[in-house]
Amino acid sequence: MTGAGGGIGKGIVLRLAEAGADVALVDLDQQQAEKVAAQVEEMGRRALVAAIDVTSPPAVTEMVRQVLDWAGHVDILVNNAGVEIIRPVFEITEADWDKTLNVNLKGAWLCSQAVGQAMAQAGAGGKIINIGSILSEMPAPGEPHYAASKGGVLMLTKSLALDLAPYNINVNAIGPGVVQNGMSSKGCLADPATAAKISAGIPLKRCGKPRDIGNAVVFLASEEASYITGVILYVDGGMILASPWS
Repeated sequence: MTGAGGGIGKGIVLRLAEAGADVALVDLDQQQAEKVAAQVEEMGRRALVAAIDVTSPPAVTEMVRQVLDWAGHVDILVNNAGVEIIRPVFEITEADWDKTLNVNLKGAWLCSQAVGQAMAQAGAGGKIINIGSILSEMPAPGEPHYAASKGGVLMLTKSLALDLAPYNINVNAIGPGVVQNGMSSKGCLADPATAAKISAGIPLKRCGKPRDIGNAVVFLASEEASYITGVILYVDGGMILASPWS
């Protein structure tokens, strides 16, 4: 589970633990990840914390080694590591672009390739779940770099689903809408007026919660989703049907 220390990641980790999974938490913020790991252990499940950079191939290789040494196998990978930098279009820098694409897209690719290979070699199949966004399909102001990265996550998901199907590995994505977490509180929900406008424009009239995303991950990771691959499940309260940005 990459990007597991807070917000959506925490919601996913705790739901997986509730469902009976032992969880390896991969996050640069080791202190935050250890707090979540402690909660997992309080629930009677095992937890491992690995503080690595998902944009570094050697670090990802080391992460897979650590997890295999700890657990012996990997059944589920959730690629949740992400950054979101919102700026006026003419103020977006090359560094903003590179950081966003490296973490959101390259990181998902590197982890999927390394863990997918471990799953294939084990011969027991597996589930890879990428965290995309409603911006995988619809734009928002000030985020062309973020939308490009999440659009890439959608096509990465579809491509990996084809390549990994012979190994009985399902690859799907989840497209969260606006979720109340640390990232959104510094971004689109930072301004109360904007936050109210967004909530009012969502058909279900509320922003999402991390647990909403965790529930979807548990479903896609379950046997009930064994015939689903290459799709993105939007968990957005219907936001993608009626854009609140306009």
